[in-house]
Amino acid sequence: MRVHHLNCGTMRPFGGRLLNESGDRRASARLVCHCLLIETDEGLILVDTGIGTQAVARPKDILGRSFVALTRPRLDLGETAVRQIAALGHTADDVRHIVLTHLDVDHAGGLTDFPEAQVHVHVTELEAARRPVTLTERERYRTAVWSHRPRWVEHHAGGERWHGFEAVRGLPGGLLLVPLAGHTRGHAGVAVDTGDGWLLHAGDAYYHHRQVESGGCPVALCAFQSVMQADRTTRLHNVDRLRELARADDVTVFSAHDPVELERRRTTVQEPSRRSSRRLGS
Repeated sequence: MRVHHLNCGTMRPFGGRLLNESGDRRASARLVCHCLLIETDEGLILVDTGIGTQAVARPKDILGRSFVALTRPRLDLGETAVRQIAALGHTADDVRHIVLTHLDVDHAGGLTDFPEAQVHVHVTELEAARRPVTLTERERYRTAVWSHRPRWVEHHAGGERWHGFEAVRGLPGGLLLVPLAGHTRGHAGVAVDTGDGWLLHAGDAYYHHRQVESGGCPVALCAFQSVMQADRTTRLHNVDRLRELARADDVTVFSAHDPVELERRRTTVQEPSRRSSRRLGS
């Protein structure tokens, strides 16, 4: 198994050190969309998709006007998962499975680039996206992201235990879907056994590395987490559990948007060649 750590979407909200702990608070901060590309004997597995090519071409239609205005995404085709996969010598059809932490647009916005992939998601999350019941749910889930009718694979409650977490479901490639509700109703982490320890992609269960290292986070990130949460009590409980898990010698925990955590592991990908771009229909 080989694991690539990719940034599939840079966001530049105003706020500077209120989000990143450095720089002028009047300047732009930097957030990333930390995705995993996993090479297995069963083909490629993508954990989250980041912002896709359709979102780059039509950001307000796909991502929504509020998201674009708030996060100020870079909208760079070279950062899309499908282009980075091409640069690594693969095609979109080589991606057999996509595993989503949840269905927010910055995590599922590239689904349309991989129409043949099976898309694994917690059943509660898919239900929330299909039948939103709160204003936040109605605003955060964008049906344009899955208008191509993905090949959903729904994962229900129940399953094994893993490092104290219950109801963990097995996935292709030996991955595990770890319930981490709170940010959304069906939010989940994705655990990967590299053969040399575990990786846990914690999605948006937390936003800043200090939350699992020493506690606390930049003030603007804390406020944003509170605004976007579906269940505060459960979210904070899971942050505490992740802080404990991060102390384990055999587990590396990271979140989706922290540039510090990404740079510790990032895979550098060159721009795809013209030949690869043509093959992918770009």
